[in-house]
Amino acid sequence: MDNCLFCNIVAKKIPAKIVYEDENTIAFNDINPQAPIHILVIPKKHISGLNDLNDENLINMIHLSKTANQLTKQEGIAESGYRWVINSGKDGGQTVFHLHLHLLGGRNLSWPPG
Repeated sequence: MDNCLFCNIVAKKIPAKIVYEDENTIAFNDINPQAPIHILVIPKKHISGLNDLNDENLINMIHLSKTANQLTKQEGIAESGYRWVINSGKDGGQTVFHLHLHLLGGRNLSWPPG
């Protein structure tokens, strides 16, 4: 999708500080971090959000989960703790309509989050 910010990052048309990439996912530092570690993990395939998951593309959630889990170890937060967040829709706080998982860690994360 030409007008999708994250698709343009996947296509390397827009720069990002990429911390991980494989054939299915790409992960990069958030430009407005809410914790010392704030990484966005996205599928390379454009999926607008959680409501667009279906039998054909649900495998992308497995890829996102595997990548996020690997990153917790890579970033040294697997044992101390972290949070995964997926915002869905405008009222859920989604601002970029390309499915993405926020990996947050590196500090004590309070509850409730918002």
